[in-house]
Amino acid sequence: MIIRHYETNDVDSVIDVWLNASKVAHPFLKKDFIESETVNMRELYLPNAETWVVEKEGAVVGFLALIGNEVGGLFVDPKYHGLRFGKTLMDKAVALRGALELDVFQQNQIGRRFYARYGFWEDHEYEHEATGECVIRLKYAPEEGTAQSG
Repeated sequence: MIIRHYETNDVDSVIDVWLNASKVAHPFLKKDFIESETVNMRELYLPNAETWVVEKEGAVVGFLALIGNEVGGLFVDPKYHGLRFGKTLMDKAVALRGALELDVFQQNQIGRRFYARYGFWEDHEYEHEATGECVIRLKYAPEEGTAQSG
């Protein structure tokens, strides 16, 4: 397992990971929303985030996108769920930023279980304007003395 900075030639692999993971974690999202978000991933989100990829045997199997202390996205190909790729990426985010925040769809049970096990807590809920879905704002703070500033 190797974690490295995202490179522009990773874009297709990262989008494939995102689409595969979204099919499993976000089956409630409409096709047109996923299609527009695919364009946004390529043209807006990835170019403007600090993104890290995790590789197994030279293939990108997951990624983490950070904007400040915000986790804009953490996705692992479903074939690699439960193998600590997500935890390794989140450990990288904590090492870089310390305290973190993120949004997760209420219906995303896979993500919610992962974040709860990691130690995130629910701060508040709101309606995601583009989808009408309920989103939960989560926060995480490392134990005292271990937080690092970014």
